[in-house]
Amino acid sequence: MQYLKTHEESGSLFSLQKSRYVWCDVLAKFALLFFGIVLWYKMSIYFGYGLLVLAWVLDGGLHRSRQMIKEPLVLAILFFCAVLVLGILWSDYPNSGRIRWNKYIVLTVFIPYLSLLNKERLSWAIGGLVIGYSVVLSMGIYYRFLLGEQGVPILKMKYLHFSMMLGIGVILISYLAATSSNKKVRGLLWGFAVFLLFMQFNQNARGPLLATVPTLILLLFMLYRTHIKKLLGIIAAMIIVMGAFAYNSNNFHERVSQAQGDIELIQQENYGTSGGYRLAMWDVGLHAIAQRPWFGYGTGMAASAFEQTAETYKGGRYKSLAKFQKNPHYHNDLIEMGVYLGALGLLAYIFLLWGWFQTLRAHRLTTLGIALVCFIFLAGLTDVIFIYSQIPSLLLVITAIAIGWKEAELSKVTQTIR
Repeated sequence: MQYLKTHEESGSLFSLQKSRYVWCDVLAKFALLFFGIVLWYKMSIYFGYGLLVLAWVLDGGLHRSRQMIKEPLVLAILFFCAVLVLGILWSDYPNSGRIRWNKYIVLTVFIPYLSLLNKERLSWAIGGLVIGYSVVLSMGIYYRFLLGEQGVPILKMKYLHFSMMLGIGVILISYLAATSSNKKVRGLLWGFAVFLLFMQFNQNARGPLLATVPTLILLLFMLYRTHIKKLLGIIAAMIIVMGAFAYNSNNFHERVSQAQGDIELIQQENYGTSGGYRLAMWDVGLHAIAQRPWFGYGTGMAASAFEQTAETYKGGRYKSLAKFQKNPHYHNDLIEMGVYLGALGLLAYIFLLWGWFQTLRAHRLTTLGIALVCFIFLAGLTDVIFIYSQIPSLLLVITAIAIGWKEAELSKVTQTIR
């Protein structure tokens, strides 16, 4: 009787553990799906992040922390965020530092997201990403071609961020098209990539487009460098397509004309334009870094550092621009981090990009790693992409899914060999 009672208790405990595992797995799948959908919504993204963390903890994520820390990107993200926290200590306005740090902390979403992924959950993560991206893209198409507006106003997504989203899509879809073994799928993917590029040409953002085109050329070179004839043919076709888009895009012509006008005004020392403002911010930012080269002005001190420096730099030429933008930043990730934290900040930023590439390289995704890091770096030359939670979240989700996909492929190959 005692044996039967012990046996029943063991069976009950096993059943309870199994039930708990099932519910944790369901929560993990839903969290991955949900985050891919809501990462575009400024308020909901933090709820999605919280759900991911909860699912990660219940799934035993804390016990896998040692394994996760071995990923270079995880280590780089933690170092990047830790350095920004330290920068609050010598900031004149700690509250501004905390507000700015809250923007960057979203990068840590990569840890629970990647940790939760496995072969069974991968389709849920992909589904969330595809649904979320498709909905926002549909909204952007509606606003652009039916209402004549830029970006996605209902999501408070400016044309600059929408253009970045399109550029990332062009890079990813082109990579998938080039590596697909199915001719029909490859054709559909190339068509979709061309459409996304067309959409990007019809946005007013110059910086993201200038990041997309060189990155796309580099990606194609990496993928077809051993097939010179095919490479030349694809690049020639791409030049023709982009030439047609540029020729037929009123937005592109307007931005070119605006750039020419900006140059003329800059020559007259008038910096009250989009291009002039950027040049002025870069000039002041570089001077501010030279003033405090090692540890900068502190996290969140972009506006204050600009006002302090612009007041006397070059005879106060730029001081009137402090009111040009309500919440100023330096329109350049390197300069932004340099002003915040000097050489320490620049080191953290470079380490972040290095970690990103090394993680993808370690998972046999070197070409994709080069393309994504190239896009991040080039886009960061004309804007500060890491303070826009949607864009880094999208890039990190793509990175995690790519790793999960590659691991699933390798697992399948290993099982076939056995």
